Amino acid sequence: MISPDNDDESLSNQRVLLIDTVRGIAIFGVVLFHIVWDLEFSGLIDGFAFHPVWLAFGRLLAGTFMFLVGVSLVLAHRKGLKFSRFVRRVTMIGAAAISISLVTWIAFPQTYIFFGILHAIAVSSLFGVLFLNLPALVSLISGTGLLILPQFVKLELFNTRWLAWIGVSSSPPPSNDFVPILPWAGLTLIGIFLAKIFYIKNGDSRSFPDLHNTKLTRILSWMGRNSLLIYLVHQPLLLVIILPVARMLR
Repeated sequence: MISPDNDDESLSNQRVLLIDTVRGIAIFGVVLFHIVWDLEFSGLIDGFAFHPVWLAFGRLLAGTFMFLVGVSLVLAHRKGLKFSRFVRRVTMIGAAAISISLVTWIAFPQTYIFFGILHAIAVSSLFGVLFLNLPALVSLISGTGLLILPQFVKLELFNTRWLAWIGVSSSPPPSNDFVPILPWAGLTLIGIFLAKIFYIKNGDSRSFPDLHNTKLTRILSWMGRNSLLIYLVHQPLLLVIILPVARMLR
């Protein structure tokens, strides 16, 4: 869950508060989503975690993070690509993604996460940075194209785990979290487009809508700034609590 470069002094606190608050709401939703999943996995509830509405909620959360990747790229590098900072951030997210794959491969070998939200964020960041110096309209057209392409192109050749991450497979392998480049990177490019439009409007970060600095927004923005850490630690903590409770109730 990549976050904008909050140490850039030229960014207004209100604008950073908005972006981090939205991300904080999204990571709170992820925790809630996984609580329900863990309750179902442990047998404490039945039939809720895989309800279409609940699965759609999970997709909405993934889409929010992918959209924010594009917004963050523009805000963090609008005066020129800060190469070392960008590489450091993508490397950190990529390392976390690999760790998730290894852990889930051990715990759930049949449905391990071979390309989940962190993988998608890392690759979309590498892809999205190529659009930073291009006109905003190019990002919009390209993003829209990525969103609709998988609706028309589905190839059996891409059904293996080595290629399914691209997003045009006809039947992707099962996974506990699957966020392929197509169509999800399209949201990143649309995020780049909208961030550029808002920024170009007045030529500074004040063209972004702001939020009132309240206790709730401070809590949510803190969660947003620490969303990667929350993502990595919340599931082990939840399972440590839920699984013993489930055993006691059986």
